[in-house]
Amino acid sequence: MGAALRRIQLGSALSAFGLGFTVPYLYVYVAQVRNLGAGTAGVVLAVFAMAALAVLPFTGRAIDRRGPLPVLVVASAVASLGAVALGLSSGVTAAVLSAAVLGAGTAVMQPTLATMLVWCSSAATRTRAFAMQFFLQNLGLGIGGLVGGQIVDTSRPETFIQLFLIEAAMFVVLGVIASTVRLSRPSFSDARPADGSKAPGGLRVLLSHRAMVQLCVLGFVLFFACYGQFESGLAAYGTEAAGIQPSTLGIALAANTAVIVVAQFVVLRLVERRRRSRVIAWVGLIWAFAWIVAGYAGLGHGSQTMATAAMISTYALFGLGESMLSPTVAPLVADLAPESMVGQYNSAFALCKQLALAVGPAVGGPMGATLHGPYIVTFVLFSLGITVLALRLGRRLTPVQDQPSIEAAPSRVVAVSLPEAEPVAAASTVTTR
Repeated sequence: MGAALRRIQLGSALSAFGLGFTVPYLYVYVAQVRNLGAGTAGVVLAVFAMAALAVLPFTGRAIDRRGPLPVLVVASAVASLGAVALGLSSGVTAAVLSAAVLGAGTAVMQPTLATMLVWCSSAATRTRAFAMQFFLQNLGLGIGGLVGGQIVDTSRPETFIQLFLIEAAMFVVLGVIASTVRLSRPSFSDARPADGSKAPGGLRVLLSHRAMVQLCVLGFVLFFACYGQFESGLAAYGTEAAGIQPSTLGIALAANTAVIVVAQFVVLRLVERRRRSRVIAWVGLIWAFAWIVAGYAGLGHGSQTMATAAMISTYALFGLGESMLSPTVAPLVADLAPESMVGQYNSAFALCKQLALAVGPAVGGPMGATLHGPYIVTFVLFSLGITVLALRLGRRLTPVQDQPSIEAAPSRVVAVSLPEAEPVAAASTVTTR
């Protein structure tokens, strides 16, 4: 499966490169280049995010029934169509509908690519596979944003059309690469119940799986407290409370990406032999410290240079935490999933992520702009909540789910704690310390 995994990683990176071309400039394109106004631009961005909430509830079952490859090919075609249509949109209705199509297509890609990584990896290699995907996607987004910034010119609409066409081409390339990958549905014999019957599927089973429900809650808090604040609450707080220039936000985001790119594989070597729940708990503490540093930037009454340095450090600390999450959270979702529900578990977690990304800006934006002290205190508490939730989750995981490196004989997937089973019972099927 090595060649298939490399192709999937390449396609994932290229699609991220395409998104990097347009996402940072979508607001400017709609509001200024097409002269549709700030209100329409806000609606377009909201529709782009909300489209994911409409399609993700149905994505997981399609992946599990049809396999991830055909679903990914269709999603890439839909996303490509949406990108072309958005680039050619000159009216409000066309822009909104195009954003919905683009958002739906890109949303389906997330759980589909995650499921393909599961199919192409073993329990022993899955952590590194997801870390590599996260590294390549961030690298692709960063390079795409930098290259796109050199092309765009608000006085020349054709430069933005060029960006959307390049993005569409990247999605086509992803679909072509996916169509050349040959995957057979792996055998998950070690994930079956002890009586040999097939694990049941459906939303009811997922909701009865306490470990997965706790992980979804934890995922919502993770994305709400970090990613949901990057371009909304934290940006508003930085400019209003800390007084930094808007251009400095670009430097801060670059610092965030740089830390991820530089630290990813150094961090990976440190965390892949440690308990996942403890690693996530450390992320909560690091992010709590990051929010305290941001509090100093806006409330510490220091020099402007110190405030700017503190805000950049905040984004960098978030990047360090992100590099610790990539090899822990996504593989854990896969390792919790019963045989027949890998796609549904990935889609459910992606749905929680999208909910956090939708709610985060709505809550954090107004607070970051006006309620500076309460804003910092709120997200320090949310970050500490990550630590508490991670430690509680750890008590529901089997030893191998929490620390895959202790498994004596690597297999396709780790033993799964089925929703109706308690962790103690499930743990008896795996090699312990």
